[in-house]
Amino acid sequence: MTGVPLKHQRISRILAREIRDGRRPAGERLPGEHTLAERFGVSRTTIRAALAELTEQGLITTRTGKGSYVLFDGGPPDDGLGWARTLAVRGLDTTVRTLAVHEIRDAALAAELGLEKDVFVCVERSRELLADATVVSYERSFLPPVPGIRELPVQGLDQGSLTELLLRAGLRPDHGEQRIRGRPVDAREAELLRRTPGDWFLQARRTSRAADGSFVEHVDSLLDPTHFELALPFG
Repeated sequence: MTGVPLKHQRISRILAREIRDGRRPAGERLPGEHTLAERFGVSRTTIRAALAELTEQGLITTRTGKGSYVLFDGGPPDDGLGWARTLAVRGLDTTVRTLAVHEIRDAALAAELGLEKDVFVCVERSRELLADATVVSYERSFLPPVPGIRELPVQGLDQGSLTELLLRAGLRPDHGEQRIRGRPVDAREAELLRRTPGDWFLQARRTSRAADGSFVEHVDSLLDPTHFELALPFG
């Protein structure tokens, strides 16, 4: 059928989206071929073809005997969806710090997302430069309290990928939207970001949904405009 992507193309698009939206930061090692084959229900040959596409796009590199690693460090998006995204500064090593994991009620957000229940598991994280511990982003991930997620406030979040955690809980992002605007940070945000209240940051709000339209994740991020920029494809 014309216009229907091949299996490896579909997989490479999913992985590329995870890299471009920051879920797989530069330097992260991708899961092995066997793990990816199990995740997508395909052969390792198909996975190799998908990884080859990501290599051609400059998103990953493969090191013999060690696996595939993310190279993407903020190149402009090229996914044809037209959604806004953030752009990380090139060549800067960063680390992610988990600040809090708790259950909250947010009726306004539930209404905005069209959800009947207003209970979420909220994961708060920041990203810092390894060189000088400058905080360049702060994000809150709002997750549905399904099995595998609702236990997080008690069990805590390990250092693994949040994407992998979602997948283990049966939450598979397929599509969504992202909006970005600039605004001054308030006193609490400034304290978390180690800045001054009123400093301007980019606010990115991204909502991901599964193939059937069900809610997967909502992420509200504050991004230092010195280290991130907005890129919009056109034409």
